[in-house]
Amino acid sequence: MTVELIRGRHRYRLVHRYPARFGGGKNVLGEVGTVAELAELLRRFTAIDLADLREAG
Repeated sequence: MTVELIRGRHRYRLVHRYPARFGGGKNVLGEVGTVAELAELLRRFTAIDLADLREAG
């Protein structure tokens, strides 16, 4: 998942990345603008929820 600043607003993007051995690339599963929408997106496509996420630094 990435968080990007687009035109002054944060967008949450859920992306599936393919390993290089499978040709690389990525598939965008969804893009939302609120945390509530992000929770729904995670619920639909993954086995994790917001509590499982942490800031990578």
